[in-house]
Order: sequence, then structure tokens, then C-alpha cells
Amino acid sequence: MAAHEGAPSITFAAVVLLLVVGLAAGMLGGIIGTGGCSVMLPILHFNLGYPVPIAIGTTLFAVIFTAISGGYGHLIRKNLDVKTTAWLGGFGILGVIAGSYAFNLLSDQTALLGLILGLAFVVPAARMIYEGIAHRAFAHPDGNVIPGSGAKKGSLGFVVGILTGLVGLGGGYALVPGLIYLFGAPVYVTMGTSLATMIPLAIVGGGIKLAEGYVAIGAGLILAAGTIVGAQVGAAVIKKFHPATLKLIFGVYFLYVSLKFILSYFGIAIF
Repeated sequence: MAAHEGAPSITFAAVVLLLVVGLAAGMLGGIIGTGGCSVMLPILHFNLGYPVPIAIGTTLFAVIFTAISGGYGHLIRKNLDVKTTAWLGGFGILGVIAGSYAFNLLSDQTALLGLILGLAFVVPAARMIYEGIAHRAFAHPDGNVIPGSGAKKGSLGFVVGILTGLVGLGGGYALVPGLIYLFGAPVYVTMGTSLATMIPLAIVGGGIKLAEGYVAIGAGLILAAGTIVGAQVGAAVIKKFHPATLKLIFGVYFLYVSLKFILSYFGIAIF
């Protein structure tokens, strides 16, 4: 597949929209610990007309810059667990390679890829909304350390890596609830650790998709410019948000995205 095949031309209006979306994605990603993919990918596909495979590749390429910027912002503020990041990221790279292979097998089935994207969001979105509304407390230690064995963290990283390579979402949507619910991790440290873990996953996954021609480089760089700034802002203001508020924001948006992709598979469009 040739690079940019099927990608629309970038107009001035598109440049402005991409910058704004990148800024919003970076801020949201810095706050809730994702790379902002869930913001960028739907806009690329539904609003700017990029085919799903190119939207996936371009988003994962852009999140390289988001993750580096946001991860660094959390690191200097001690909002991440470096050891956990190493376990997650190391095994996550292996998963990305496997997921990228699966992506190639499905790259010409754009409707199915969209359905997979939608289904991938449903469970974590519903759980985050429930706990955000109910203000349900969950047990976790104080400090900057995420408990749990390296093998268990590596297994989570591998699964997240497969999803990253397959659907190009950077893995934050799975890492955040996974670390909170499976390991009882502190919320703020979870956000930083998630972003830092996405650095190697996005570099490998985005690099593979760039080499295979699934990245619209111009759009990806414009998004990246916005996300770099936004991620720093998000990392700086994260502790001004209550954990329940963070989960509610995370869950509502992800539910919207999941419904948009699932309904699109059946020919139903929603705004």
C-alpha cells in the first residue's frame, strides 16, 4: 500500500482542526493517562475522511510525540513507576509486533476494524462511568509504586501491545483500567505510568505502520505539534482533578467513541 493512499488533501481548515484536536488530545491524554488516540482517531476518520487503516496508522504515529511529552511531564513530577513501566513496555513491544501482523491481515476490512475498535472500548468505558458516578472507592497504596509481580505486569503489557498494534490506540485505554483494577494502583501514578509505557509501544507500532505506508505524515506531524503542548498542560493540572472525575471523563468519551464505531459498522451515523 502506498503512503497516503486514500488520504484527503490537507486544507487550511484541516490544519486548524488538526492542531486544535492535537491540543485537546494531548491535554486529555496527559490528564487521564492515554495518548489521546481516542480523540484523534475518530476525528481523522469521521470528520476528515481518512480511511480507517490510515487513521489508525496516523494516530499511532502522532501518539509517539504525545507519549514522550506527557511521559516526561509525569516523570519530572514523580507521577509514574519506572520499574512497572519497564515491565509493561518491554513485553508490550512483543505484543505490538504480533498485533501489527494481525492488522496487516485485516487492513482491507475497514468496517471490521472499526467494529473491533468500538468493541475494544465498551467494557472499560462502562466501568469507568459507573465508578465515576458512584464515586466508588477502591483500595490502593499511597506513594509512587504500583504493586504486583513483574510477570503479571509483563502479561498485561503483552496484551495491551497486541491491541496497540491492531487498533492503533496506544494502549492507554486498556492500561489505565488494567493497572487500577488488576493491581490496585494509585490513580495519578497510573496515568503517568500508562503514558510512559506507551512511548516504546507507539514508537514500534507507529514505526511499523509508517514503513508500511499507513501514515499520512503531514497530518500526523500537525497532530503531534498540538499534542506535545497539550500533554504538558495535562500532566501539570492532573492533580487538580478528583479521581472520580477523571474516571467519568475517561468513561463517557470512550463510550461515545465505541458507539460511534459500532453503529457505523451497521450503517448508522451519529455526531
